[in-house]
Amino acid sequence: MNRRTLLQATLGLCALPVASFAQSPSPAARLRIVAEPYFTTWFDAFYARALAAGAQPDLLDRELAGLAADPRVAALDSMQPEFARPVSDYIRGVTNEGRIAIGRARRGTVTAFGAIEQTYGVPRDILMGIWAMESGFGAQQGDMDILRSLATLAAAGRRRVWAEGELIAALRILGAGEISRSRLKGSWAGAMGQTQMLPSTYLDAAVDGDGDGKRDIWTSAPDALASAAHLLAKAGWRRGEDWAREVILPADFDFGLSEGPQLAPSAWKAKGVTRADRRVWSEADGAAACTLLLPCGAGGPAFLALPNHFVIRRYNNSLAYALGVGLLADRFGGGGPLVTPWPHETALSLSDRMAAQTALARQGFSPGQPDGVIGLGTRQALRAWQKAHGLPADGYLSPAMIQRLKGQTLTPS
Repeated sequence: MNRRTLLQATLGLCALPVASFAQSPSPAARLRIVAEPYFTTWFDAFYARALAAGAQPDLLDRELAGLAADPRVAALDSMQPEFARPVSDYIRGVTNEGRIAIGRARRGTVTAFGAIEQTYGVPRDILMGIWAMESGFGAQQGDMDILRSLATLAAAGRRRVWAEGELIAALRILGAGEISRSRLKGSWAGAMGQTQMLPSTYLDAAVDGDGDGKRDIWTSAPDALASAAHLLAKAGWRRGEDWAREVILPADFDFGLSEGPQLAPSAWKAKGVTRADRRVWSEADGAAACTLLLPCGAGGPAFLALPNHFVIRRYNNSLAYALGVGLLADRFGGGGPLVTPWPHETALSLSDRMAAQTALARQGFSPGQPDGVIGLGTRQALRAWQKAHGLPADGYLSPAMIQRLKGQTLTPS
């Protein structure tokens, strides 16, 4: 799909002739946009594409006048952290006792939860977890101009097609009169409201949760939470099923099974895997296909993830994020801490992460293009390398494992 077709699909409109536009002065000149040349060049081309895709000139002129790149967005988009935050540190940070106390106090204050649960089947505690993670229960929504942020990302070029699609979606929201430009605020990456939805997601999933006829995810908690529930339901949330359970593994367990086969709890039990809380699986959960997760390798807590765990990852495609939401939900509902504590991990530098990926590729275990992101591809490649070298194949990249990969001597700790 080319860029014009994408914009047409986003707008849901037919293409309009642009011959007259081609004869007119530069849109940037007409709208008195003073910006870096790269931004002005992108803007003129985008304006033409938006018109060709069916955008109304008066909407573009009104909302885009004076637009310029935001240097804060450009800096954040190009920044990759030198050190990756370990999963254990991340989870300890997001599931702190203060946040848990606030969540427990707030879970009974949203009267719309009953209707939301009945309509979408998503438990309130999962929604509370998203609310907490995304905006601190609505307190930290971001104050950046969504149009300016998305325009900056599009002009930079790294994610141009995506950013232009989101920019068109934001213009559609404004064109429909759902919110004013002055209130269209959010994060540097374009996420908006108490549950941090992208403009395209807002158009697709936002709903009126408080019955006032509006979809206000900025000031209405019921609207924001109902919209998040609708998004999860559309992504396949399975009503009546859990998200994951902590489990205990036997001493001789094959760690290479992590992030591998999807088996029912009874099949995992046959391999020696037991629930950490020693409770019995519900009928629905007992019939579900579960995936073993070892976020910190063999030395940390283990989980059997049910399908709903991966639905949470449709909201934010991050293992740590989904664990954070689920573990917060458990604590909000009265559950206790994990049986197996999170280990104290060492942050890995970007150069070490990339060196490990390069070493894996050179030895025939390609994780994909070395980028320093330790995702599923890297973990799978590392498991294969560990298995080939007679090591516990947990896919966990530790400083000691990096030294092995780089061919250096491993010093016992």
